[in-house]
Amino acid sequence: MEIIHETILEVNINRLKSNFNYLKGKLKAKTKIIAVMKAYAYGHGDIILAKKLEEIGVHALWVADFEEGSRLRESGIHIPIIIANPGTKSTKKIIDNKLDVVIYNFKLLQLYGGLNKEICIHIKFNTGMNRYGFNPDERELLAKALLKYPKLKLQSICSHLAATENPKKDEFTNKQFLVFDVICTAFFRELGYEVDRHILNTNGVLRFEKNECEMVRLGIGLYGVADDNHLQQIGTLKSVVTQVRKITQGNQIGYNASFVASTDMQIGIIPFGYADGLNRKLSAKNGVVIINNTPCPIIGKISMDSCIVDLSHIAAKAGDEVIIFGKENTVLSIAKKLDTIPYEIFATLNRRIKRVYADY
Repeated sequence: MEIIHETILEVNINRLKSNFNYLKGKLKAKTKIIAVMKAYAYGHGDIILAKKLEEIGVHALWVADFEEGSRLRESGIHIPIIIANPGTKSTKKIIDNKLDVVIYNFKLLQLYGGLNKEICIHIKFNTGMNRYGFNPDERELLAKALLKYPKLKLQSICSHLAATENPKKDEFTNKQFLVFDVICTAFFRELGYEVDRHILNTNGVLRFEKNECEMVRLGIGLYGVADDNHLQQIGTLKSVVTQVRKITQGNQIGYNASFVASTDMQIGIIPFGYADGLNRKLSAKNGVVIINNTPCPIIGKISMDSCIVDLSHIAAKAGDEVIIFGKENTVLSIAKKLDTIPYEIFATLNRRIKRVYADY
């Protein structure tokens, strides 16, 4: 395939499969895997990755809303697609595309139950994160309410862990597991039957495998970002040097003339800016890109569609490849510089960036 775009996100399908197999190897053979595909598959592009994950054995896909789910279903995905936040205005689209919904309050239960249509549902409980979910003391009333809606097909019950990546919060995490276990035992007794359960995320699988249930939800680990050397980042963000310029001591660079050259130097212009997802806090030498295997500091203020880098210490020319992130400049390391999380960096990548997929 000829690549005509100057900026691309190159996605390595083999690394995706490797990450999946590594995480799957930590689970019991019968455990079902739900792949989290929300936010355009964490910025990597959803359809091709969803099809690959379906092919290699993922049980279901987890997305944020009906638009993400409908897009995947209409692309030819056959496995269950679970909508984490179905809302109240999208019922027709959800039914037409045979999408599962997460029910997390009585308003949603009454809405979807009142449609009198066969819909697969997943009940979410709040175990301490205090975001979405029924509270533990609502389970008895919820079990009785479900009996009113026989066309709602309960597939699973779940909860959301808040701090599995932080060992300092393990006491809180273990309390969440305990609360979830108590909820499940009582709720199944009140329902009169059992369904699958899921609470573990990627870091839950890596750090709390004894709490494995019948299902797990894998997100960031599939994309190769976690504190585990066996996981490989699947995305490499590349651009090119579009212009090289020599400047002299005292020249000012970029918006607000925020950078003043202390000596004669050579700079390069990269057609990638904050509108593409390059955080402006990486300005003023806080961030780097990789050119000819060498880190090159970002200087001046990052612009909407471009940034400027210092090329004084390397031989570089227009057309040279630029690695914005990849093996050499990982998303995890960039996130630490920004005091943020890799999810945010992936999620802010503009869709105008061409996604290119390769098996190698």
